[in-house]
Amino acid sequence: MDETGKQIIKTIERWSDLSAIDDGLAWFREHYDKEGLQRIRELCVIGLRNTKKDAYFEKYRLGMLISAPYELDQYMQYLEIDRKAEERFYLPRRKVLLPFVNSLQDLADGEIKEMFLSCPPRVGKSTLALFFATWLMGRFPQYPNLYCSYSKIITDAFYNGLLEIITDSDTYNYAHVFPEAKVVRTDGKDTIIDIERRKHYPTMTCRSLYGTLNGACDAEKGVIISDDLIGGIEEAMNKDRLISAWAKVDNNLLPRGKGGTRYLWIGTRWSVIDPAGIRQDLLLNDEHFRDYKWRSINIPALNDRDESNFEYKYGVGFDTKYYRQRRASFERNNDLVSWACQYQGVPYEREGTVFDPSDMLYYNGNLPATRQPDRIFMAVDPSWGGGDYCASPVIYQYGSELYVHDVCFDSSDKDRTQPKLARLAIANNVSAMYVEATKTTEDFAKGIDRLLRKEGVRVNITTSFANASGKAKADRILAAAPDIRNHMIFRQSGFRSKEYESFMQNVFSFKFIGKNKHDDAPDSLQMAITYAYPKDVSKVTIGRRPF
Repeated sequence: MDETGKQIIKTIERWSDLSAIDDGLAWFREHYDKEGLQRIRELCVIGLRNTKKDAYFEKYRLGMLISAPYELDQYMQYLEIDRKAEERFYLPRRKVLLPFVNSLQDLADGEIKEMFLSCPPRVGKSTLALFFATWLMGRFPQYPNLYCSYSKIITDAFYNGLLEIITDSDTYNYAHVFPEAKVVRTDGKDTIIDIERRKHYPTMTCRSLYGTLNGACDAEKGVIISDDLIGGIEEAMNKDRLISAWAKVDNNLLPRGKGGTRYLWIGTRWSVIDPAGIRQDLLLNDEHFRDYKWRSINIPALNDRDESNFEYKYGVGFDTKYYRQRRASFERNNDLVSWACQYQGVPYEREGTVFDPSDMLYYNGNLPATRQPDRIFMAVDPSWGGGDYCASPVIYQYGSELYVHDVCFDSSDKDRTQPKLARLAIANNVSAMYVEATKTTEDFAKGIDRLLRKEGVRVNITTSFANASGKAKADRILAAAPDIRNHMIFRQSGFRSKEYESFMQNVFSFKFIGKNKHDDAPDSLQMAITYAYPKDVSKVTIGRRPF
């Protein structure tokens, strides 16, 4: 905010005068400043509360209108400001959807190049994309955008939704926000819309992934919106279909963008090898994307307290009871994988995996209250960072039952993971820790021990080379798999932290045949099984003297 703007704000704060607010709004209309306009709106709310004068609301409304072309959050509120509160899309959902909206703002402003958005069905993600697209079309009508989904039915519906918002002045205030953004061309057959002037590549093109993309559309300096590129569970369970979908994305969709194009991925994360998953893996692990700015946001149906994240105002959302009932239905059908994908945003690879979620044992996070654990220990698969994960389950052992009460699953370097492991050991009163030793991690255990001793805590830490048995890692995990299924008890989905969810995803995506990008979590579980049930311990018996 420049000095003039600051002086105007100080004057309004001093006098709370409507004429001063008028001066401020006039100034910021010519010299847009987000912070200044936000402060004026706050002062209008205070004035309305203190005086009950409708004039303050009119000034508040004008301030929102001035901000709307530049701020997505203000645009979405102003677009429906004349509708009844319970009939609006955004306002009842704003508190939950605001993190998505803020990231979409960053995407439009070029702060990030790519964004992944995941949340349960019917909570508003596609409508959010619809509002976002109309805002882009009004703000940057000269840049072409592309909307793509798996089905022409969906792309047609999106096209019609765009036209409804832009042209229905009785419901939406689009023309107030962008008075010069006139529709100059529409084509329902080709599903294209041009704003302000006819262009070779229209302001918006809506196309199915399996429709005509090459040569028909472009998105230079615009945004490519990918909304549900996988049709459903049947396609998600067919590996060939997933590979085919990615081939279409990589060969036909992504090339529609150029250097200034930004990308938005929306939809259910059905599999770790769905298009969004493959793309995220590339951005995360390929060195050519080391400085590439992107963001992924997932809001699951149930939070860490097993409560709904989507209880919107006016009853338009979904309460905790609804989601628990949906989960119970999936449990009855022995299909918790689909629950995790559709409602928790946790994708799994189904084909060829060693661990099926439906075969595992679970508990609700409450340890047995009537007995004390025989011991509490940790098994650590260490890492120095660089893409590999430091993985460690915290095990509460009750006889043959091994409760996985907490985990570490972190790809950071040792300056983060060693203190995290030490904190886990202290918080859980761990008595023993088994750390896998390699040529590069032999000092890892010593670093943890130093941190623990600094806190006055003694933990029995032992190390051993994992390949001492001569078996490959995949063979060791496969050999331990029956004991992991039969003796390890994991937190139920809904009673896990995000780190715990990532740990379980890594376990469920492990395949014995084929390439595993990361297998650190299942490897740490087999280490825990080996530590809990050592098979090479000599048995000692008492007998009579032979002499």
